[in-house]
Amino acid sequence: MRPRPGDAGSAPRPPVIDARALDKVYVMEGGFEVRALRGLDLQVDRGEYIAIMGPSGSGKSTLLQILGCLDAPTSGSYRLAGQEVAHMDEDALAEVRNRRIGFIFQAFNLLSRASAVRNVALPLMYRGVRAGERTERAAAALARVGLADRLHHRPNELSGGQRQRVAIARALVTEPDILLADEPTGNLDSRTGEEILALFDAIHREGRTVLMVTHEADVARRTERIVHILDGRVEASVRVEVGAP
Repeated sequence: MRPRPGDAGSAPRPPVIDARALDKVYVMEGGFEVRALRGLDLQVDRGEYIAIMGPSGSGKSTLLQILGCLDAPTSGSYRLAGQEVAHMDEDALAEVRNRRIGFIFQAFNLLSRASAVRNVALPLMYRGVRAGERTERAAAALARVGLADRLHHRPNELSGGQRQRVAIARALVTEPDILLADEPTGNLDSRTGEEILALFDAIHREGRTVLMVTHEADVARRTERIVHILDGRVEASVRVEVGAP
């Protein structure tokens, strides 16, 4: 079993994510309501590596959007590194998204007409980093994920695995504390998926907090803890044993 926060010989780590009683209700056309989250509680310690699992429609992606400050809960409390997110204005939320959180999506979300290096540099442009430094840091991030020879290729000139690597480099270029990934291997073949997961393992070993939505049990078993979501609630939270089948 991996050491847990607070185990003998390790100092307790304060939760970097503390979500309490989260509700999320979407009002559809005609006034019909869809309740995506139902009083969900989740605490994540700094540096944890967590898989979020559950059936389609269980609220996994909604939860990730809220944790990433891309959406707001209808009710409940979400404290990020001790700060109540509901008290942040739009500028503060944008700052959090740009500096503290890296996002990786199943669909990659790359600009089709921009080169790999320009896609990766985009978050730095929003931060106001000068052009030369943006390019230098973006190139270094691409080299880190094995794409030093693909800096000037556009997404349609890259394989699915390479596009996901560009998305990972874009998420890492701002050196975020937290990495959020929504089905990062969902569109990839098994060999390429394994390469991407090895990157996630390395990112976690650097000390980052990683939350990954996945429907694949073998992917989830690579993490430290599996959180099962059902009907908008945490159904179970299970520690993963090293070498578990």
